[in-house]
Amino acid sequence: MKRFEFHLDISSEEFLNYYRGTAKQAVVQLANGLKIQFPASLLQQYVTSGGIKGRFVLTCDDDFKNAKLQRLPSR
Repeated sequence: MKRFEFHLDISSEEFLNYYRGTAKQAVVQLANGLKIQFPASLLQQYVTSGGIKGRFVLTCDDDFKNAKLQRLPSR
């Protein structure tokens, strides 16, 4: 199983591209500089009127399939 931890700060205006379907993939940069891409649809459950903010973890199988996104508790 693969695990990627990152911070997101996406405004509600920025998220409109994902919501409208203009952007189907989200790309984030990890602390080590590695960039990962995942389906933007995984973000929908975390959208608030202020956008999406917080620490998240993306997990997937060793073939980078079956991705799941979870928000981590605040420190």
